[in-house]
Amino acid sequence: MTAHDPARPEARPISLHQQILSELQGHILSGRWPPGHRIPFEHELTAQFGCSRMTVNKVLTQLAAAGLIERRRKVGSFVRQPHSQSAVLEIPEIRGEVEALGLPYRFAVLQRRRRRSTAADRGALGLEAPAPVLALTVRHDAGPRPFCLEERLIHLAAVPEAEAQDFAAEPPGAWLVHHVPWTAAEHRIRARSADAALAAAMACPPGSPCLVVERRTWSAGRPVTVVRLTYPGEAHELVARFAPPQG
Repeated sequence: MTAHDPARPEARPISLHQQILSELQGHILSGRWPPGHRIPFEHELTAQFGCSRMTVNKVLTQLAAAGLIERRRKVGSFVRQPHSQSAVLEIPEIRGEVEALGLPYRFAVLQRRRRRSTAADRGALGLEAPAPVLALTVRHDAGPRPFCLEERLIHLAAVPEAEAQDFAAEPPGAWLVHHVPWTAAEHRIRARSADAALAAAMACPPGSPCLVVERRTWSAGRPVTVVRLTYPGEAHELVARFAPPQG
């Protein structure tokens, strides 16, 4: 017989409720059950885990409160599309937005091209004369699904070191935040529907609603970058906090 060590606390058994909760959460957060997947009905989970219907109902209620599933009366429960938030008056890193959802993050540079600025480029960056720019298209993924499409111009006269970057290890937005101090920024927010090209990039049906954040940043009065970030509209929201003027 093994002697009991009073200095070592005994492991507390995990409750059946916690076991079920952990297993269902694991299926959702790992992507094994993708958004839209129907959760087994209560009676199916009761039979699977050998527990009461009350225990299963409590687990599903907890998952719904956490925003992981949606319960529809007389239809069932379904995995929800992850819903993210961005602060309007900040420049958040997309990696942080994704990881806040509890999902793995990855990105891919779809296009990288150095070119002489077009008239549209100069209008977007606020340049008066032609200048070299770096045009980038990057897709950011949250788990198995596209999360955001980044379309960016970098003013190479302001950030010449960007030309040598392939952005394989760090996406351009994060690289700029870490290497170029910005002194002013402008946000424009609008809605659009996905055309064929955007729908293909974001793996959504054509015509789907999207939220677009357009941002320009300056450093000491000099244009640095302009970016268009496009998110699936039903899965993202922007948040701003204000305070009344003092005095």
